[in-house]
Amino acid sequence: MNLLKEVLKNEVYPALGCTEPVALAYACAIAAKTVKLKDFSVFSAVITTDPGTYKNGFAVKLPNSGGEAGNIMACALGFLIQKPEMKYSIFASAGPETIKKAKAILASGRIKLKIDYTKKDFFAEVSIKSMGKSAVCVLSSGHFNVTFLSLNGRIIKKKNSENKQQLYREFLKEYSFKDLVLEAQKADKKDLAYIKKGVLMNLFAAKKGLENTATAAALSKRLLKEDSTAVFKAKIQAAAATDARMGGTPIPVMSSGQSGNQGVVATILPWIYGLENKKEERLILESIALAHLVNAYIKTFLGELSPICGCAVSSGAGAACALAYQNGKDWKNIEKAANNVIADLGGMFCDGAKSSCALKVASACDCAHRSAVLAMQGWAPEKMEGFIGHTFSETVKNLARLSIVGMSAVDSIIIETMAQKAACSR
Repeated sequence: MNLLKEVLKNEVYPALGCTEPVALAYACAIAAKTVKLKDFSVFSAVITTDPGTYKNGFAVKLPNSGGEAGNIMACALGFLIQKPEMKYSIFASAGPETIKKAKAILASGRIKLKIDYTKKDFFAEVSIKSMGKSAVCVLSSGHFNVTFLSLNGRIIKKKNSENKQQLYREFLKEYSFKDLVLEAQKADKKDLAYIKKGVLMNLFAAKKGLENTATAAALSKRLLKEDSTAVFKAKIQAAAATDARMGGTPIPVMSSGQSGNQGVVATILPWIYGLENKKEERLILESIALAHLVNAYIKTFLGELSPICGCAVSSGAGAACALAYQNGKDWKNIEKAANNVIADLGGMFCDGAKSSCALKVASACDCAHRSAVLAMQGWAPEKMEGFIGHTFSETVKNLARLSIVGMSAVDSIIIETMAQKAACSR
């Protein structure tokens, strides 16, 4: 098994808009198409999600929606668009007329959204009734992995929640850090071309993000004259790409670990840093391959939707490894870079996808560079400090335990806070 190719195929892909609302729209489109939904005055639907999906889609703006945001709007658009074949780009079919119809559906109260707190990984179930017909569509173990589909109680599709295409994760869990570095070096021309495509895609998103008045534009105007380093430039570009996608700009970014924001961190910082330091393109692209692998490795333990910020600990660690890789392929020092990031940002929690994610993306870039600089000098925390382990694998497992067990109440508290704010704004 070529793990790099599996990671690139399953976790590094173009995404238009925040991944979780896109996945909900995809599931709703499948359910609507299954019952051949046409009359929106006589249907009803219940959508059940895991806490992380609900949290991520709560406040994020949707592409081509005129500034509309949230999971339930995404669901309404999925019911209307009914083009599941578009997958990651389903919102490309949205427009003013679709938005008008979606608002009318939401005003009717025909769509209900629920949270299943027993689900720890990505989960979405859409149950729809219309004109005497009913359908159920379930996604799990992957944002676009249909594990159950039925029409009028008759099962059309059913498979184990474990996606066979994602069995590579079990192999990935057994890799040592040295193995990850060696895997990145196996990248062939096709792999490197695909990785570069993602870099250019994310830089274009950054360009669009700088056209608005969000985080990156404000930082750029105020601070660019004071700091022209490669890292600062990369931080601005990464924040700008995040501003664009979190603000609903209808352009895709290349994801990493199935997350657009993580893809931004994993690609933009190593690319700009490498160019500014006159590194060879192949070396830069290999380093980004390593960033994708490290991000994927960490997420096999943390899960797809951890209470801990993935941009910080997963893609931040990946980007730090990329910078260290560009300055010498000593896997021991590269491993220290990853440990440094986790020691620094390991406690940063995720409070959902929204415009201010650009702040955390900027912090991840800062930390990734600082961590790589320290690692290149051979520095890392002592093994007895905090939750840092004797190996990178031990560190990640300790972090996963902290996330899954120690922070188990975080999502429910954040969601409760979101619900209170929503109630006050009505």
